[in-house]
Amino acid sequence: MDPVIQGVRSDIRPVTLFLCGDFMTGRGVDQVLPHPSQPKLYEPYVQSAVDYVEMAESTNGRILKPVGFSYIWGDAAEELTRVSPNARIVNLETSITTCEDYDPKGINYRMHPANTPCLSVGKIDCCVLANNHVLDWGRSGLKETLASLRVAGMKTAGAGLSLAEATEPAVIEIGDKARVLVFAACTEDSGIPRDWAATDREPGVALLPDLSDQTAERLTERVRGIKGEHDIAVLSIHWGGNWGYGVPQEQQRFAHRVLDLAAVDLIHGHSSHHPKGIEVYRDKPILYGCGDLLNDYEGIAGYEDFRSHLVLMYFMKLDVSTGRLLALEMTPLEIRRFRLQKADGQDARWLRDMLHREGKRLGTRVSLGADNRLALQWR
Repeated sequence: MDPVIQGVRSDIRPVTLFLCGDFMTGRGVDQVLPHPSQPKLYEPYVQSAVDYVEMAESTNGRILKPVGFSYIWGDAAEELTRVSPNARIVNLETSITTCEDYDPKGINYRMHPANTPCLSVGKIDCCVLANNHVLDWGRSGLKETLASLRVAGMKTAGAGLSLAEATEPAVIEIGDKARVLVFAACTEDSGIPRDWAATDREPGVALLPDLSDQTAERLTERVRGIKGEHDIAVLSIHWGGNWGYGVPQEQQRFAHRVLDLAAVDLIHGHSSHHPKGIEVYRDKPILYGCGDLLNDYEGIAGYEDFRSHLVLMYFMKLDVSTGRLLALEMTPLEIRRFRLQKADGQDARWLRDMLHREGKRLGTRVSLGADNRLALQWR
């Protein structure tokens, strides 16, 4: 694509973002990194994080532990180098802590703070924390998570030491003329306890009360109060269940209302453990569910039809002056032994067909290139 596109000032180039869904470096993944946490779990059927490593090895082969910090990125590192996005944004669905104050919710993710370099080597700019695992080890665990990421030089959005901090955007500078603002929020239906909500006095997440028009208007007013002329505003939102392709009507209505109010430029949805259909509304992209980028689900039975080991990297090119979507390319990958590797042609075609099928009802199509990369079409 040309570096200067019609409709963009000649001195302001388009912005390219890397986005993904849940990046789950806790539990089994944490166990193969150089500094594993204490493996004890409090799940109904699994009491040790080591069991998740053994399930992955029984499915896909031995993992030579400990792995290096760059190991998990695999072929994704090459893709990031190829595209060289202006900003890299992930939904970090784990707590980074040694705290033992586990939440009795049943599933608890954590990564040892000494393993934070596995994020640094991916040159992540922003970790979205508005999700249902960031307080798995209590408010003390959240505080340590925030501190660990701050020391590592990564920005956060969607959680904080107070409500004001949780609702503040992460600000990513793009040269000296443009910025990416990442606002993050979450909803109860993604598995977030209401008492995790940040308050004026308590740390927590930016929990939306509902998906009403009034909530959309309040959120958009906050964006408008911060957004500048050459800013791209991302709304990253953790919503809905883990499985199923359907897009709830209230999600679509909320997304449309937010974009109608003309402050947010893209909606980055996550919670589903598999990719969902994509919509482009008023030339602005809506990712209803990005799926995971990394998880420790290898060998776990029950949802095989969704093929959650097949994941996507999303690369969006946006017009800085208008926020209009110019291009969306997706790189299909496969998780094997807790490492990202390029998907083969058959798997890439499966992802294309699924996104094409689910996008059809939303007005989008997906094509497959000779290099197995996917491209969104919406006109």
